Amino acid sequence: MGKVYPDAVAALAGVLRDGMMIHSGGFGLCGIPSLLIDAIRDSGVKDLTIVSNNAGIDDVGLGKLLRTRQVKKMIASYVGENAEFARQFLAGELEIEFNPQGTLAERIRAGGAGIPAFFTKTGVGTKVAEGKPSQVFDGETYIMERGIVADLALVHAWKGDTEGNLVYRRTARNFNPMMATAARLTVAQVEHLVQPGEIDPDHIITPGVYVKRIIECPADFEKRIENRTITPKAA
Repeated sequence: MGKVYPDAVAALAGVLRDGMMIHSGGFGLCGIPSLLIDAIRDSGVKDLTIVSNNAGIDDVGLGKLLRTRQVKKMIASYVGENAEFARQFLAGELEIEFNPQGTLAERIRAGGAGIPAFFTKTGVGTKVAEGKPSQVFDGETYIMERGIVADLALVHAWKGDTEGNLVYRRTARNFNPMMATAARLTVAQVEHLVQPGEIDPDHIITPGVYVKRIIECPADFEKRIENRTITPKAA
């Protein structure tokens, strides 16, 4: 069978299990793999560790998995606008490993590059550094952060071909490219699915070697906007 699957449920068949770690691309609601997240919710798997910038908003994207209590732990940099996320955290119902945003991005990138750990000054002298090895370089203290490799990565792309080569659009790129490289299995949802050769090689951001399964979003696929802001018309 090729890499293309008819829908999100089929693409995740035989992959999901309780207790797995999942990279979920996106930033807020921008570039989130919402169809794949819905399939995870419907599967009923639980005790998941989710790596994502944040959990979006209530009842959208990862917020759905929080509502159904399928998430045991979040590795994130921001609670965001998700009231249920904050409530579960404050009530001690959800484990959270907070990371500075740049550190989180580099932990994922490092995992994809085969780098088990790296040193950074970010977080030195704060709670972020508690329990982590430190070392002095050129008279400055650095803390060690581990790279992250997930069991599964879910990403959203603007365009992809049937070989899994992906192109992201503007800010929807965010965490998606690095997550695609840092998992044992990567599944992508794309807005436009094309044939090999229809994407300019210079435009490919994620090579198909990283993507094992791919689905095309339906024509009525909805991309939610977290906070819509417009410029007021001139008087």
